[in-house]
Amino acid sequence: MSEPINICLSCGLCCDGTLIGFVQLDNEELSPLRQLMDIQETDGNGMFFLPCNKFGCNGCNIYSQRPNACSNFECGVLKSFEKKELSFDKATEVIDIVKQKKIAIEKHVATLQIELQSKSFHFKMLELKKLLRKDKSQLSLSQLQQELIVELKELEKLLSKSFGVSF
Repeated sequence: MSEPINICLSCGLCCDGTLIGFVQLDNEELSPLRQLMDIQETDGNGMFFLPCNKFGCNGCNIYSQRPNACSNFECGVLKSFEKKELSFDKATEVIDIVKQKKIAIEKHVATLQIELQSKSFHFKMLELKKLLRKDKSQLSLSQLQQELIVELKELEKLLSKSFGVSF
């Protein structure tokens, strides 16, 4: 396998809902994809929310048949690697840092017993930012809430700079 594919398959931050919250589907791919996955359809258009149920421990289970939006998506890390601005090791290091920050944020959310409705990490972070802004305006934030805000800002900065996405 090529290094770009290895980066994508080992990363999965787009598939697990960290970088993006949903995938829009082309009309012509709806029929074949209905056989492979659960799709939301309205007025002939289709989409599915992330995390993708076809993403597992070994990466994408339908990689050769994945939707066009998935095969065409190239995050900033992959683009930087392909332009030789990042080495393979540096690219995987950035990915690992994001995964560690994601875990830390999820632990903070659990410790603070914050109930978030979304399944996608991307949408959870949007919910969380809204909740914390609301709390910030109503009362002084606890130390854990302040740490969570710092972690969110760090993650958002890293996602924007390295992956070209934000929440």
